Amino acid sequence: MSKLVECVPNFSEGKSIEVIDKIVAEIVAIPDVKLTDKQMNADHNRAVITFVGPPEACKQAAFNACKCAMKLIDLRTHKGEHPRMGATDVIPFIPISDVTMEECVELSRSLAKEIAEKLNIPTYLYEESAATPERKDLAYIRKGEFEGLQKSVKTDPLRKPDFGPSELHPSAGATVVGARHYLVAYNINLNTNNLDIAKAIAKAIRFRDGGFKYVKALGFEIKERGIVQVSINLTNYTGTPIFRVFEAVVREAERYGVSVTGSEVVGVLPLQAMVDVANWYLKLENFSANQILEKKIWGGENE
Repeated sequence: MSKLVECVPNFSEGKSIEVIDKIVAEIVAIPDVKLTDKQMNADHNRAVITFVGPPEACKQAAFNACKCAMKLIDLRTHKGEHPRMGATDVIPFIPISDVTMEECVELSRSLAKEIAEKLNIPTYLYEESAATPERKDLAYIRKGEFEGLQKSVKTDPLRKPDFGPSELHPSAGATVVGARHYLVAYNINLNTNNLDIAKAIAKAIRFRDGGFKYVKALGFEIKERGIVQVSINLTNYTGTPIFRVFEAVVREAERYGVSVTGSEVVGVLPLQAMVDVANWYLKLENFSANQILEKKIWGGENE
């Protein structure tokens, strides 16, 4: 079995297809790297790109994409609903096959160092790569976003980057790099434009405020649709499955007299995550992923 990692860089551009296509071109130009998903959100003004390949090839693709984004994205004029601190905001590596988490940690540290040294963009390490417990949390690192970090990185020792200067790149800001387990990015839309409701529901379900373990959540306004959204990251979909979070949001929304109009997955997710949803809602007995036709055709190990 060949070594494979997944890389899911997030870029602070969700409106210009031309810009994202140029960044993607840098990624797919690296041999053995396969693009698996590209998603843009104009309200968040953010793009999420997913690709897989051998570790070193993915590292090179991520560096080239970061270099391209530095030239094309200017945070001084960037506005969007999603928190951000860099043109290339975050670059996570996820082990897929024949690769350990420790190898992904080393890969992330090597990339972070290269970005800082060659592009003069300060870099931070997060999740499994973090040097301190606080920096495992992306929200902690990104506190204040681009505008706030411009000042605090120069004066607050706790905001000092792991690599590079204690000064943000003028237009590209700073970048966070790390290794993590598979994350499911999942958004739930509500039939209201009251942002306070979305924020209250996000607070109720996220772990740091007493909610579900492995859940991070924020409330956002989707202006072009006149609704609000609970944007969720599930950092361990087996520990806290999608259906449990969805049901909790439905119940919380009912308390405020609103309802869920739909939901969306950002990027890609493991088949097993959807099998778990089917098991729950259909009350299937003794069902496994091996009963799915496509899995039989593609092959794979028994579960």
